[in-house]
Amino acid sequence: MSDVTAVTRPPEPDFSAITAEELRTYRDAENRFRASDAARSILGEPDTGAAIDWREIALSGRDLPVRVYRPALTEDDGTTAQADLPLVVHVHGGGFVGTAVQCDWTNSHLAARLPALVVSVEHRLLAPGSPLANAADDGWDVLDHVVRHAARWGVDPARTAVFGESCGALITALTAIRARDAGLELKAQVLVNPVVDVTETMVDHPSIAEYAYSPTRALPQLRLVQRLAVPPGADAGAVSPLYADDLSGLAPALVVVPTQDAVADHGRRYAERLRAAGTPARLSEYPGAKHAFLTLPGLEPQAEAAQAEILRFLRAALAT
Repeated sequence: MSDVTAVTRPPEPDFSAITAEELRTYRDAENRFRASDAARSILGEPDTGAAIDWREIALSGRDLPVRVYRPALTEDDGTTAQADLPLVVHVHGGGFVGTAVQCDWTNSHLAARLPALVVSVEHRLLAPGSPLANAADDGWDVLDHVVRHAARWGVDPARTAVFGESCGALITALTAIRARDAGLELKAQVLVNPVVDVTETMVDHPSIAEYAYSPTRALPQLRLVQRLAVPPGADAGAVSPLYADDLSGLAPALVVVPTQDAVADHGRRYAERLRAAGTPARLSEYPGAKHAFLTLPGLEPQAEAAQAEILRFLRAALAT
């Protein structure tokens, strides 16, 4: 899981006609780029106030990598790590592509400035034979594992939040629902440019019609996510938070929506549903920002403002 240097980014394939083998080849090449030094100019440099490392969690039937961010030890206290930190479990975006490394900029900043332990889930990516239910299990199982072993991780389980981006926000929203059902109280959930619907209505939103092919070719990617997420015969509603039967009693939410985004209306509608169910939800729109803008501080001028808003929201929610 080490970073790679001198890597060339692969060209974007035709997502509407991509084969399983082509998907694997593209995913592996793109993730090598995202984990490389070459990508730092667009993905941002990590905060030097955070220590970053890979760990592996032994879960039922699998070992899952997680990328861990914690406040760096100070020069005048180089012997004792901080204990009883707040916990933030993060899920990166991408769905069929993506890696926790692409989120080093924001996650290291949160770890250093909250301060907190941030655990980013390197979940199973969507692929033939690996549906969204697998990734959703990874998100929940990591949260459950770290909370149950809080002392080992040096966290205060009573101050726990979840945070996800794009398809990772979908996983995060499902995790928040599972946490409530399991009696695990979360202090907050942060959903950035969330996808919350993989049913047949996934693309039946005005923002998707408006931004289907500009500024990016979003519609073919969303169609691919939909095909991979839900195998034939599976219940798409079960992995679509927008259609959850009960959204009451969930952790207060910050829903961050870039307006030049095909799935902007996913976030807007989900915030409406949360509020209607009595769950506090703040909808924060960033005019002119594009999908995944939080992971692209080298390209998107509003990334810093969104990062700062997330920091303020979590700081207030996770305060002792």
